[in-house]
Amino acid sequence: MKKKSLFRDNTLLSILSALAIVFSILLIIAISYFYIYLPNYTNHGESVIVPELNGIKIEELDSFLVNHKLRYELNDSAYSGDFPPLTVVRQFPKPGSYVKEDRKIYISINRVSPPTVPIPDLVDRSRINAEVVLKSNELIRGRILYEPSPFLNLVKELRYQGKPIEVGVRVPKGSVIDIVIGDGNGSADFTMGNLIGDAYEQALYKINGWNLHLGDVEIPEGVDTTGVIPFVYKQIPLVGDSVRVGDPVTLWLAPKGYVEPEEEIDEDNQ
Repeated sequence: MKKKSLFRDNTLLSILSALAIVFSILLIIAISYFYIYLPNYTNHGESVIVPELNGIKIEELDSFLVNHKLRYELNDSAYSGDFPPLTVVRQFPKPGSYVKEDRKIYISINRVSPPTVPIPDLVDRSRINAEVVLKSNELIRGRILYEPSPFLNLVKELRYQGKPIEVGVRVPKGSVIDIVIGDGNGSADFTMGNLIGDAYEQALYKINGWNLHLGDVEIPEGVDTTGVIPFVYKQIPLVGDSVRVGDPVTLWLAPKGYVEPEEEIDEDNQ
C-alpha cells in the first residue's frame, strides 16, 4: 500500500512540474514576442514628432517634410485670413503627435481668394439682430455709426469700405461691415415708411421699430384670409405722410396678390 501511495504522489508532482515548465516556456515566448520581436518588426521607437506646418508655402512643404522623414497629401482647400495664400492652414495629425517615419500628413491649403457671400437685408432691423445675422454669414461687424432718427438702434444702412452697400451684393467672407443706426434723438415728425406688400408680421415689426402702434386692421368684404399669410395692400398714413412717434397705423390685409377693385362711378350723379 505504501508503494502505491508513493507512486501516486510522484505522478502528481511530475504533472505539476511539467505544467510549470510549459507555463514558463509560454511566458518566455510571450515576453520575447511582445518586447523583443514585435518592437523590432514594427520599428517601435523609430517614431518622429509631427512638426507645425501652418503657414508653410506649398512649394516648400515637400523638402521640409523630407527632413522630418515624413510625406504629405493634399486633402482640400480652405480659407483663412490669418495665413498667406497657398500656405498650409490645417493639418492632420496635429503638431506634436508621434507618428512613424514616412507617415503621410494630410493638409489643407489656403485659397488665393476668399469665397463670397451676399449682403443680407438688415435695414429696419434691430442692431442686435443685425450683428447676429452678420456673424452667421461670416461677416465682421465693424463700426457702429449713429444718425439722427427717432428709432433708437434701428438699422438705417450698411456700409462696406466706407460706402453704402445694397442688399445682395457679394463681398468676401470676413469682410468688415459698418452699421448705421438711429440715435433715438431725431425730430418728433418724420416721414411714413412703406408697408404695402409686406406680410402682416413684417409690417408689425416695422411699425414697432418706427415707434408707431397698430390701429385698425381691415379685411375686404368677401375675402377669406383663413389659413393663408395676409399681406398689406393699403395703409393709413400713406407712404410719405408726416407722422409723429406714437401715431396709429391702419392696415388693410388680403392674400398675396390681391388687387382692390376700382370704385364704380354713378353717372346719374355727375
